[in-house]
Amino acid sequence: MIERDAELGTLLRVTRQFQVHGDLVHAEPCGIGHINRTYIATYNQGGARVRYVHQKINRRVFRDPGAVMTNLERVCAHLRRKLEERGESDISRRCLTIVPTRDGRSHYVDDDGEYWRTYVCIEGVRSCQAVTDPDLAWEAGRAFGEFQALLADLPGPRLHDTIPDFHHTRKRFAAFAEAVQRDPLNRARHARAEIEFALRHEPLAGVVLDALASGRIPERITHNDTKFNNVLLDERTNRALAVVDLDTVMTGSVLYDFGDMVRTVTSPTAEDERDLSRVRVSLPLFEKLVQGYLGSAGSFLTPAERELLVPAGKLITFETGLRFLTDYLLGDTYFRIHRPGHNLDRCRTQFRLVASLEEHQDALEEIVRRANHHAPAPVR
Repeated sequence: MIERDAELGTLLRVTRQFQVHGDLVHAEPCGIGHINRTYIATYNQGGARVRYVHQKINRRVFRDPGAVMTNLERVCAHLRRKLEERGESDISRRCLTIVPTRDGRSHYVDDDGEYWRTYVCIEGVRSCQAVTDPDLAWEAGRAFGEFQALLADLPGPRLHDTIPDFHHTRKRFAAFAEAVQRDPLNRARHARAEIEFALRHEPLAGVVLDALASGRIPERITHNDTKFNNVLLDERTNRALAVVDLDTVMTGSVLYDFGDMVRTVTSPTAEDERDLSRVRVSLPLFEKLVQGYLGSAGSFLTPAERELLVPAGKLITFETGLRFLTDYLLGDTYFRIHRPGHNLDRCRTQFRLVASLEEHQDALEEIVRRANHHAPAPVR
């Protein structure tokens, strides 16, 4: 039974454009994710029930959806080749499989100019919004480190910048400052403490940008959205199988990826936790995250990149809080919200985690030193 939703009528027409066989028997929106509109659809294929993921790309966020899909095709094809070369099994559960349209394209553009794509649904997996188990922190680090390692030799031209300046923290700060000055909805009065926190931490903005500009660290192909819920875990073993949500895969710094892992993996609370007394960095989770990450990414990381792992955690947590705060001030135009003040709650959670990372900086640096001692040396 198709749920009563205006867009599901459009979905019914869109699904006929893809090389999906069988009869559509059920479709429902998937509420996970802030950006794109996602549906899980079940088809009857000769008596077997098979599921696919249909997704409408958010054109307000991704101004060039065609470039997004060009990147996606290249990245998915390369990941599949690398996994095949390594003799991996169950590859259809290890990376995304793009289902082509009837005319062989990676996406379909409907009459309204909306871009749609379809994936094979990876079954027998789950995702988590928060981490409380150190073993899962290790899996997160291993999964994203392996993802970076597999893409380290992606051939061809530079990937498209699907969101230009996505992690340009100085520009993020400038956008925040402008939002405070404009204050179009008179919301700044509700966020005075958060605005003051952001102003005090402006020096964080240059931590990675300056290292890239000086050549101290290299550019690499990175995921750029390494929240833990973008790792699919095997339901039976809890082992990380696949990294998903690849729209922001582009050239950047591995430190951005690691920093976002710190943000989403090392505090055992949700991204929008309202009880700020619960928001803190867990040293055991951080230690396992570092061990897992260096175990798979240590073969290519430079000493300078390793030295900046702890500052990267503070940077990306601060940057994300800044983005939530900016969006709140401007009227919640970027991130999907589920309640009034949702983006302000998200901001407060991020800024509290920044404070906790600062309070435990010496311990975090010692954990990284120990993990570096046991991690693989860079391959020359």
